[in-house]
Order: sequence, then C-alpha cells, then structure tokens
Amino acid sequence: SRPFDRHRNGFVMGEGAAVLVLEEASAAKRRGADIRCRVAGFANHGNAFHMTGLRREGTEMARAITTALDRARRSAEDVDYVNAHGSGTVQNDRHETDAVKRALGAHARRVPMSSIKSMVGHSLGAIGSIELAACVLAMDTGVVPPTANLTTPDPECDLDHVPLTAREQRNDVVLSVGRGFG
Repeated sequence: SRPFDRHRNGFVMGEGAAVLVLEEASAAKRRGADIRCRVAGFANHGNAFHMTGLRREGTEMARAITTALDRARRSAEDVDYVNAHGSGTVQNDRHETDAVKRALGAHARRVPMSSIKSMVGHSLGAIGSIELAACVLAMDTGVVPPTANLTTPDPECDLDHVPLTAREQRNDVVLSVGRGFG
C-alpha cells in the first residue's frame, strides 16, 4: 500500500499476528523478566458519525491521543515517534494527519510518523498487536520504520512520514494510533 502518497488507491490486505505478554511491572521484576516496554497510557473514542466514514478534522482521534497522553502523564513534546494507523486511504490518511496535528500541536511537525502497513498490509483484527510489536522494536533498536512506497507525498498529509528509508533515532516514548470500524 501507499499510505500518505498522492497516488495511493486504498489499503492492501495483510495476514499475520503478534503475541505480547502484558503483566504488572512488580510481577515481572520479581521473576527477573526482560522488560521491553511499558504501556503508559491508552484511550479509545467513537465518532458516533458513521460506521466507516470519518469527519475530516479528526477531533475524535485527537481526543483519544490527548487522553492517552494524559493517562500516561506525558506531553505532546515527549513523543519521539508516532506509529500511524496509515491505512492508505485518502479519507483515513488525511483524517489521521489532521488528528495528530490537532493533538500534538507544533510538535506534530517535528516528530516522525510512519505506517508499517505500507510493508505488512492491513491484517484488520491482528494489526494492533503487530503494530505494538513494531513499536517495541523501534524502542529497542533505535530505528523508526519507514513508510514504504511513499514517493509523492499528498500535500494534505504534510507531516514527516519517513518516506522509503528507516531512520535511526532514540525512541523512548512511542505513540501508536489505530482505528476500526463501528
């Protein structure tokens, strides 16, 4: 798929899975676990608008992002990398770009935001766990995955979508954005 590209034409189905073990930090420390990351905050919001349609301005997604950051006791400026939902549809990519700009303010223009769906496709129900695994790897390796196939950026998706090539940088705080139907 071609998320955030002017010539995108929809998402590509994918297949896959990822399994992550979530447990209380105190229990993991007691058993000497190799703790890879911490889920610091999360949120979800519905748009009460349409089963699959999105309002362009991204207010509901922005509200979910700011709620998750508040629960994590983090500010927009703390975010080092945004793992985008990045499905490769005009509607979603523009909605998400606007939501991230609304939620992160001026920092949205400084933080890299890429879509791994450009490489693995959209596996629907499993994509959240796959993307979470990619976020953990981004933190572990200090590498932001690229948005593959992004050759002609959509001018309305005007953030740093890490086109074509991975980027090395420290990733202490990663925000993963996802959305679903219904």
